[in-house]
Amino acid sequence: MKCLLDTHAAVWWWCMPMRLSRKVRRLMENTENQIFFSAVSAYEISYKHRLGRLSLPSPLIRDLAANAREEGWLLLPFGVEAAQRAGALDNDPRDPFDRLLAAQAESEKLPLITGDPVFDSFAIETIWK
Repeated sequence: MKCLLDTHAAVWWWCMPMRLSRKVRRLMENTENQIFFSAVSAYEISYKHRLGRLSLPSPLIRDLAANAREEGWLLLPFGVEAAQRAGALDNDPRDPFDRLLAAQAESEKLPLITGDPVFDSFAIETIWK
């Protein structure tokens, strides 16, 4: 199975795995699955860390790409098609990162691993429970 991680799912995997649903933990532990870590999440984590809204261990924040690859996740750049799709979405969640990840999940045809109900208003598949 191929899936895209929501930012909170990646952070929880690294720092608080028990907050993830049992289904998500099993899915992420299965090395046959392809888990994608978006450039959007790397930006969101770095941005919120800089603002003091997200506290993470220094080794993790220093090189998110290396840490994602160490988990076996695939790095997913954010391209023009996803950006155009994000700009055209009717929904306007408070968090612009949600809009970007929803558009990327849609354009890449990937279900999004998320427990955030804001994604229920988008035309994407989500995985949590």
